[in-house]
Amino acid sequence: MEELKEQLAELLEVEELDLTKKFSDYDSFDSLAILTILAMLDSDYNKSMKASDIRAYESIEAFCKDVLA
Repeated sequence: MEELKEQLAELLEVEELDLTKKFSDYDSFDSLAILTILAMLDSDYNKSMKASDIRAYESIEAFCKDVLA
């Protein structure tokens, strides 16, 4: 999970990622961030999602658990 957290922190331009927050709590979370997350999921984790799936997560932790499941 650490690698995924680091990737998301870099993408969201933060030093420390708060897993209890939603993606939308971060100012840098926009359509480009969503596209980057979708590409990362496909290339690094062989997972596919829709943008609406990412927006629907109640926390980043829940997202990470689903990606790594």
